[in-house]
Amino acid sequence: MAAILTSLRNTVIAGFVLALVLFLLYLANPDAFGFTDIRLSQFFFRWLHVASGVMWIGHLWYFNFTQIPNMAKIPDEQKPAISKVIAPAALYWFRHGAMATIVTGIILAYLNGYLLDAYTLGALNGFAVPKDIAIGIGMWLGTIMWFNVWFIIWPNQKIALGIVDAPADAKPKAARTAMLFSRTNTLLSIPMLFAMVSAQNIY
Repeated sequence: MAAILTSLRNTVIAGFVLALVLFLLYLANPDAFGFTDIRLSQFFFRWLHVASGVMWIGHLWYFNFTQIPNMAKIPDEQKPAISKVIAPAALYWFRHGAMATIVTGIILAYLNGYLLDAYTLGALNGFAVPKDIAIGIGMWLGTIMWFNVWFIIWPNQKIALGIVDAPADAKPKAARTAMLFSRTNTLLSIPMLFAMVSAQNIY
């Protein structure tokens, strides 16, 4: 067991193996849908969407609830460990989690037949389907958050962390911009999750 848990790669592989076992147990059920059923694709992309979202929002909340509030408490000589090692690695999973979440979410919406209804906030149905409005609000908030990650937060973080060459006086401004948009995404993540969950459970 230690050989699995002391290696992140082995831990992740073991997690996928356990998920596969659960899936095989499901297939053993005579009422299970088969490999040619659209519901299998819907399930698969929903699973990937949720897993990607956990990676994305987990890192977003790590930055905003843990790293940013505690940076001032870290002695100056220790801060390079965060800015040169921890933050770049966390930002890698953060931004790719965002990309995977938006891509799998769009595929999932398409497979479920509500992509246009959701992105038009139910306008195509005369705003008569509350579920379309709810999931659409969640999708638009998620899309805005994804845009912020890739086109505002990440470019500014590259400057702030010295990943790209920039004048020294540009770093504080870039760091503040990245922080403010990260906080914006934290704010939006709460109603976004509410809208997504409500669409599946209230309507």
